[in-house]
Amino acid sequence: MDRRNFLNWFLGTAAGAFLVSVLYPVSRYLIPPKVEESTARNVALSIKPAEVKPNSGQVFRFGSQPAILVRSPAGELKAFSAVCTHLSCIVQYRPDVSHIWCACHNGHYDLNGKNIAGPPPKPLDEYVVNVKGDQIVVSKKA
Repeated sequence: MDRRNFLNWFLGTAAGAFLVSVLYPVSRYLIPPKVEESTARNVALSIKPAEVKPNSGQVFRFGSQPAILVRSPAGELKAFSAVCTHLSCIVQYRPDVSHIWCACHNGHYDLNGKNIAGPPPKPLDEYVVNVKGDQIVVSKKA
């Protein structure tokens, strides 16, 4: 291999490595990760209903996925998947605006899980909340 061929091979390889090092992180950012479906159907929370104050929210584990339990300002308990439908960030409850909010890209969901502002393309999955005595049981909808 003469010097010209070696330089061509070296520069071509370096340019290819540079392109891969730039394009891979960009593609990982633009393509959302796959979220595995939780196999759990019911979860009994360790939180007592009286411990959830009005106009507050709390993230808990629903099987292998995060979920959020919200007590509305009117006192109603609701539960949703806590995985944002935009890029799978974890949402939280913001008592100052009484919305579920995704901090990643300023996505807002109302207390029915409907996407009302920002980039989320679809609503959050809603779960059924049953209060049995001092226990909160969250279930997937049938």
